[in-house]
Amino acid sequence: MRERNIIIITILVFLAVFFMPVNAEWFEKSVFSGLALLHEYAKYHTLTCLLPALFIAGGITVFVNKEVILKYLGSQAKKYVSYSVASVSGILLAVCSCTILPLFAGIRRRGAGIGPATTFLFAGPAINIAAILLTFSVLGAEIGTARIIGAITISLLAGITMALIFREKAEQGNMIAEQQKAAEKKHYIAILFLALVGIIVLGDTGLSPSMKIVVIAALLLTILLLTVFAFKKETTKTWLGESWSFIKLILPALLIGVFIAGFAQPLLPESLIQGWVGDNTLTANLLATIFGALTYFSTLTEIPILQVLIDKGMHSGPALALLLAGPSVSLPNMLVIRNIIGTKKTITYISIVIIYSAIAGLIFGGIS
Repeated sequence: MRERNIIIITILVFLAVFFMPVNAEWFEKSVFSGLALLHEYAKYHTLTCLLPALFIAGGITVFVNKEVILKYLGSQAKKYVSYSVASVSGILLAVCSCTILPLFAGIRRRGAGIGPATTFLFAGPAINIAAILLTFSVLGAEIGTARIIGAITISLLAGITMALIFREKAEQGNMIAEQQKAAEKKHYIAILFLALVGIIVLGDTGLSPSMKIVVIAALLLTILLLTVFAFKKETTKTWLGESWSFIKLILPALLIGVFIAGFAQPLLPESLIQGWVGDNTLTANLLATIFGALTYFSTLTEIPILQVLIDKGMHSGPALALLLAGPSVSLPNMLVIRNIIGTKKTITYISIVIIYSAIAGLIFGGIS
């Protein structure tokens, strides 16, 4: 099925190139925009954010006992525990809507229910500490506070809604080397995860490039030493194999989606969009969320973009709606989520994010 889709997309692109006018400057501009965004993502996000997250996902599958996931995030866990943990667990990770995907896939594979997993999927990029602090600094305390409250509230409502619509039993997950997990020393596993998380966090810090290289090199050396000397050879092989399965599942669709998002950006009628979101109406808030959902925002970039739009007349209500939907949903994000949970659940999740974000923007715009 996936191979057929790739062939169809390739044929459509070829036909578009073949029949387009020779002087189609818009097409050339869009292609360069798509390649530029793809280059930016590969340069600034893939090595220090996405790849560590993929290896963390593989580590969750191999090293984390399934019962731990089921205890806190499973369908049978106490609701106040599972949703509370899911809504705040991503707060220390400076991840975007794409980097959160491997972690989402990992906890789903280990048995997390669709409700808590969806809450985690939305909340992770929406409330990371770097984005919250920058929002307060650039856009002000009022919209910064609204972002925190809105992100946590929508993440909980989105998860609960998904759980009510798609009632399911806890995922069984892959019973991979349960005996190996018990045999590995927990402090070595903790060091491995901390090193991988450290690489993700350092990728978006203000450290100088030379300092980043030194620290990341030290973390990579730590990971290498652990895989060679601390873990059994079979365990390391299983971990790498699981990580590779996530890479094959997520990376191709993600890169295609990033290019498509970049290709579409020059074609978006920016002036018209700004004119449509100048008032706090339901239509304006829905347009803001849809625009946010179809546009790729790398971590923290949504804030300066919003600053420009607000300066040009964008109302605070649609601004918050875009701020909530944009970082948590994107075109690349949609393509990958479909591979993980299927088309029906993906369409439902996207619709939930758009509707709840628009309502949150409408409420905030009415009281601000």
